[in-house]
Amino acid sequence: MISFILGTTAELIKIAPVYHGIRERGMRPKIWFTAQHVDEVADVLADLNMPAPDVWLVPEDKAHNLESPAQVPGWAAQVLRTAWSRRHELRAALTEDGRPPLVLVHGDTFTTPYGSLIGKRILKSRVGHVEAGARSGSILSPLPEELNRKIAAKIVDIHFAPSIREVNNLRHARGVVVDTEANTAIDAMRLAINQPLDVPNLPEKFGLATLHRFELVSRPDKYREVLEILREQSRKMPILYMAGAPEREKIRALGIGNIFDDQFIVQPKMRYLKFLPLVARAEYVVTDSGGLSAECYYLGLPCAVHRERTETPQHLGETVVLTEMRGDKLQNFLDTYQNRRGESWMDKYHPSEIVVDTLAQLGYC
Repeated sequence: MISFILGTTAELIKIAPVYHGIRERGMRPKIWFTAQHVDEVADVLADLNMPAPDVWLVPEDKAHNLESPAQVPGWAAQVLRTAWSRRHELRAALTEDGRPPLVLVHGDTFTTPYGSLIGKRILKSRVGHVEAGARSGSILSPLPEELNRKIAAKIVDIHFAPSIREVNNLRHARGVVVDTEANTAIDAMRLAINQPLDVPNLPEKFGLATLHRFELVSRPDKYREVLEILREQSRKMPILYMAGAPEREKIRALGIGNIFDDQFIVQPKMRYLKFLPLVARAEYVVTDSGGLSAECYYLGLPCAVHRERTETPQHLGETVVLTEMRGDKLQNFLDTYQNRRGESWMDKYHPSEIVVDTLAQLGYC
């Protein structure tokens, strides 16, 4: 039996094509949820035609979004406590179909190393990691993502790496390394890209921004700088800034809410199947999200990654630009984005098929 240990809406989205591929093989994998994200999980699952989690590793009635690093120790303790107390039940579920037990984790969230640890040490299962091997080269940037990936790599048995670069990063790792040729995000995008747009009063042309990472939002000078640059740019063409509750709280705390108006428009975050068609319509994207920068790369959409480092430099080039969190580099991108639109890769890669075929060859499905 295969079980996914996941904790965020982004993980659910990127693992959905793998989940459905396993279902097409006649199996019904489990979803065990750590509840890093809680808001909109039910809606995202419904959008992706996936069932509710089979197990909540944080009791559902106590679960809430993780919104600050200070909440992580208590959350981690609860996840491990639940996994340990229910270990016999979870082990039985992994062996009920007579196939070898396998736990799959994804990406670089806190759930990635914790899920790997639970699968390997508590449930005595083999562990696979989808989107494995990304490295920025600095343990502090991005933090904690780089650390999460390195810890998981020490535990995992099957590493599904999205390009030859990640394969090379894992050349000394234990276990099997599989090149999936791309991020499973490209398969998830196919589920969403042609969905209808549902945004009232959407400008005919607009830029799109999502900025939420701790390494940016926790630095008031850098966060204020990028918002001020975007506001000035919005005088030329409207910009939509998709802000979740933590970013809105930071904006309130910094007293800069008046930076937004009818040109620099703050909008609540949207569910994936609603958001991706909006991305595809944008003239350009400014983001600190590794996932969104990959999606822009696959779409050929101009994108500025407002971070000091990235763990996916293979996406960088004319289309996707790393600003190193420098205002002048961001401004240069905004001045030249019209020349940066590139080729779409949407029909070229099918990484989820490679993941599922490998699992079938190894006897897991």
